[in-house]
Amino acid sequence: MSRLLGGTLERVCKAVLLLCLLHFLVAVILYFDVYAQHLAFFSRFSARGPVLALHPAASSSTNCSRPNATAPSSGLPEAPSVRPGPTAPILPPCPDSPPGLVGRLLIEFTSPMPLERVQRENPGVLLGGRYTPPDCAPAQTVAVIIPFRHREHHLRYWLHYMHPILRRQRLRYGIYVINQHGEDTFNRAKLLNVGFLEALKEDATYDCFIFSDVDLVPMDDRNLYRCGDQPRHFAIAIDKFGFRLPYAGYFGGVSGLSKAQFLRINGFPNEYWGWGGEDDDIFNRISLTGMKISRPDIRIGRYRMIKHDRDKHNEPNPQRFTKIKNTKLTMKRDGIGSVRYQVLEVSWQPLFTNITVDIGRPPSWPPWG
Repeated sequence: MSRLLGGTLERVCKAVLLLCLLHFLVAVILYFDVYAQHLAFFSRFSARGPVLALHPAASSSTNCSRPNATAPSSGLPEAPSVRPGPTAPILPPCPDSPPGLVGRLLIEFTSPMPLERVQRENPGVLLGGRYTPPDCAPAQTVAVIIPFRHREHHLRYWLHYMHPILRRQRLRYGIYVINQHGEDTFNRAKLLNVGFLEALKEDATYDCFIFSDVDLVPMDDRNLYRCGDQPRHFAIAIDKFGFRLPYAGYFGGVSGLSKAQFLRINGFPNEYWGWGGEDDDIFNRISLTGMKISRPDIRIGRYRMIKHDRDKHNEPNPQRFTKIKNTKLTMKRDGIGSVRYQVLEVSWQPLFTNITVDIGRPPSWPPWG
């Protein structure tokens, strides 16, 4: 009996021992499994910190404080921005009738006119005489071309009056003074051809060209310096001529042509050395191509001329009348396609761009015998 009881207790003890061993093994397995899960969790958590630190450009604080700032490069590819950059505002078209026009102007040439004063009066004009309205988008880009030599006194008055007028007209424009080098006979039309080409070299968007003598100032800012469907003659009533056209075919002083119109007539003639004749040749070219000249109302097309002594190198051309009669024969060979010159200097002044050129010397005989 005692032997049987002892065997039973032995088996019970072994069973209890096995159960304890099994419990221990299960506890150990569960312990390592939970530990591994915690280790993986903390490893993932700690890995996120360095990733953010490697991309400071993606930090929201940098973008909020300086939207256009560039963070120091870390040598790694930058994360794409999720915020679009600033866009330029879309301006409305400039009105056909600008609201800030004054109308009739008091034009006088007696007050001293230093360039420093003109510059102070036009703070919005950029280097080279360029201007763009800040509040509207003009339909055209206008190049104002001035043939020039030894007229600094006239230029100061012209700039004094014209910059405010052109700004009030809401024009996008640039001023180009084409200065003839040397003391040979003056050639107005050839200088205008040079101005057309050189302005386009600087800005290919020019699509309207105003050709203006430096001694003529409009007396009404409603005489808008724009190009239209036909070539435009602006200076139709100059005080020198009693505020009326000197003759029906007069096209001198101030005129305007679009780029297409200018190329259609092959530009201006290059062979009119001395005073007179080139504007009549231009009038003939316009008529021969089937275009018609438009003019403003005489009440707003008035101009004042700055008086000056005649340039001894700008005497009347004795051959001009013969040349005018032959415009039809010379138009194709003499013009923008045949102009020859050399640019000596380009100077960007605060109120205008000065281009000094050598246009050669006049021939000692007629181009056609």
